[in-house]
Parts: sequence; structure tokens; C-alpha cells
Amino acid sequence: MKLLDRSFDVELRPASGSRLSSEALRSVEQFLYHEVALLDDRELDAWLDLWAEDGRYWIPRFEGQADPFGQISLCWEDHMLRHTRVRRLANPRNWSQQPPARCSHLVGNVSVRGLDAEGCLIVRSSLLYTEWRLEQRQFAATVHHKLQAQQDGAWRMRLKRVDLVNCDAMLGNLELFL
Repeated sequence: MKLLDRSFDVELRPASGSRLSSEALRSVEQFLYHEVALLDDRELDAWLDLWAEDGRYWIPRFEGQADPFGQISLCWEDHMLRHTRVRRLANPRNWSQQPPARCSHLVGNVSVRGLDAEGCLIVRSSLLYTEWRLEQRQFAATVHHKLQAQQDGAWRMRLKRVDLVNCDAMLGNLELFL
């Protein structure tokens, strides 16, 4: 089973350095901004296209959580679970999205950390997230992306790890993607 594959690399310490040109760094930043714009605009099918086939979306439950296998996570999703959530969000009979939630992501402090053992670029950023559905709530997080470079110069997400500042708080449903 893919989700239980303990060989999936969630390590955030770079295996090697990475020197990016200012143009390449700008393309990484633009990728992150584009990703959250798709989420804010609920263009979820286009957002799904940003993922590598084996990519994982992870929200740890505990500060400093080393992996999603030894402890419970708030979210640990593969291709199938991301697609299932998108279909559920789009379903007009989804009572938990009546009215539909709206959100705004603010990304900043983007920095490239290096390359992982498989050659993915490790990128760290800060996230402020605001959501409205009957009431407003806000989250702050540190986000790590592992990005795979494509032959056409595009990026694909292999890992998106969202470390919420209040990960150990009592949280309501996290229906939208952070």
C-alpha cells in the first residue's frame, strides 16, 4: 500500500546543496504563488496537476514530528486521497461545504534549502491562511515543498509538508487544502 511505504523520503535536511540562478529562484517562488492562487480560486483540478504521481500531502499532528508512520498526522494523502477530497469538495451535495468555504493563502519568506537524496529541491516558506465559512479562522504554518524539476522546466510537488504553529490544538475539520 502506497501510504504505508516507509521508504517514501520525508526528510527535510538536504543531502546536498543547490545553487539556483536568480531566474530559477524566481520560478520556484512563482510556482508557490501559483499553487496557492489555484487553491484560493478553487481551481482544484489544476492544483492536482501540480503534483508528481507519487506525491504526498502531509500535515503533522505534533511539533517536530519525524514521519507520518510512527504517530498520527492531521493529514497524510497520496494521489487517490487528494483526488477523493477534491471530488467531495466539488460535490453539490456536500453538506459540510454549504455554503462553500472561501480561503486566502499568503506565502512569504521563500528559501531554497538544497536537494534531497533523490534530487528534489527542498523549499521552505511561511504561510498565513485565512478561511471563511460561517465564521473566520486563521492558521500560520511553516511549509516545506519537495519539488521535482520536469524536462519542460516546470515543477511538480513530490511532498508538501504543512507544519501548523498550533498543530497540537483542538482543530475543526480541515476540509480545504492549506
